[in-house]
Amino acid sequence: MTVVGPFGLSVQDQALETDVREGMAAVEQALVEATKSDVPFITVGAQHLLYAGGKRFRPLLALLAAQFGDASAPGVVPAAVVVELTHLATLYHDDVMDEAAMRRGAVSANARWDNSIAILTGDFVFSRASRILADLGPEAVRLQSEAFERLVTGQILETVGPGPDEDPVRHYLEVLSGKTSSLVAVSCHLGALLAGADETVVEILTQFGERIGTAFQLADDVLDVASDSHESGKTPGTDLREGVPTLPVLLLRASEPDPSVPGDLRLRELTAGPLEDDALHAEALALLRAHPALAMARESTLRWSEEARALLGPLPECPAKTALEGLCDAVALRTM
Repeated sequence: MTVVGPFGLSVQDQALETDVREGMAAVEQALVEATKSDVPFITVGAQHLLYAGGKRFRPLLALLAAQFGDASAPGVVPAAVVVELTHLATLYHDDVMDEAAMRRGAVSANARWDNSIAILTGDFVFSRASRILADLGPEAVRLQSEAFERLVTGQILETVGPGPDEDPVRHYLEVLSGKTSSLVAVSCHLGALLAGADETVVEILTQFGERIGTAFQLADDVLDVASDSHESGKTPGTDLREGVPTLPVLLLRASEPDPSVPGDLRLRELTAGPLEDDALHAEALALLRAHPALAMARESTLRWSEEARALLGPLPECPAKTALEGLCDAVALRTM
């Protein structure tokens, strides 16, 4: 049997499929319980993004990492809940910072209510994650706090931007390492640790999480340019329209202007800032899709994915390892 989960993950083993299904159902129920309050309005706000959907990528990784130990250990599902609650809480704050009107196809909390309610709701969700985390022991608390520090640092670095003498591409990857990879890595770390996996296995899975987290974010960058479907969860070219410099545009800017490349100079002109005009946006999107910078972004994404796959080599052969290798394949498929 096969379960196709987030990002096209395919689980080819019936026992693992059952474990994943049951684990994710337990996580989902625990997320609902964790976001309830005695104040009905707070419950509505805290569950607003929960019910809007989401891929639940981080709890899934925690459950798969736990397969390398005792996957039924009592701390595994709570750890998966903690990392998803942390992720959800950051989304409330992100939408305020970005002045976003929509999130996951629904009206954002800040648009539905206001910025103050959205910020405080994010804080409430953080507090519930902390309450659950406290029962997992001091090591789990330390790991999660370190990951959260990295996440906030990444957000600050993104807000400040690269310094005048700093490589913008390197700065961008550092931002992704903090904002995205930190929480993906700790998902793997906590899942394996609380399942009692061997220390070496825990370290391998943590490093895998670092790389696959970056790979998936970079794949989103490619999809935002290359996809005509809505695989990325956003209208294609959203970042381009808003003037958000993701990897393809950063690689374009880092390269020397080349008049021999069709549209190169025009594309540089168009991508100097936001593209609110529909015609100019469509022109820039078409030019970027044909530009070597997009191919370079694909190559970079695949390098991160292959590094993640290579790390899995020493792990024992098992269905969970095969599923994690499948995530690496999914990166390749998403960027085609």
